[in-house]
Amino acid sequence: MRILLGCLASATVLCLLTAGCGTVARNETSPSPQNNPNVRVQQTEPRAKPITDSKSVANHLESLAKGIPGVRNAHCVIAGNVAVVGIDVDSKLERSRIGTIKYSVAEAFRKDPYGVNAVVTADMDLSERLKEIGADIRNGRPLQGFSEEMADIIGRIVPQMPRDTIPKDEHTERSSTNQAPKINKNM
Repeated sequence: MRILLGCLASATVLCLLTAGCGTVARNETSPSPQNNPNVRVQQTEPRAKPITDSKSVANHLESLAKGIPGVRNAHCVIAGNVAVVGIDVDSKLERSRIGTIKYSVAEAFRKDPYGVNAVVTADMDLSERLKEIGADIRNGRPLQGFSEEMADIIGRIVPQMPRDTIPKDEHTERSSTNQAPKINKNM
């Protein structure tokens, strides 16, 4: 009898739980755009325009960046449909202020159809390299200028390992005897 009452109580609890998990009636106060073909959404963000005249777009983005307070100069290089813009700011500014200026430039670009996909940097070295690439492009050396600058950039990125350096006395001894330096394998 006790087992029968236990099974009956379990079945009742199971029925109540199952009934409680049913679907709730939908609130149809706001129609779904999927169900209503008359509802249309306007594009609020500007769409990126394809860059056909890279020189004029570069000049446009440079002038747009220069219009932001705190930007002394700007350099733009177009690669395909992406613009890379380096901005020159006062080197004595704090990092947070430089970040604010860079954000303001990016915000101005976001509203421009050519600047939507632009990359903005405030790094002084990269900005100078972009300036040199732009000058090479204007001088009719786009590939050579770009490859030279990329080699310089990669040369700065590649680390110099201390164990790869050879002191002068070992270097002169090795070159005269044509022996490889002894490497301590216990490091």
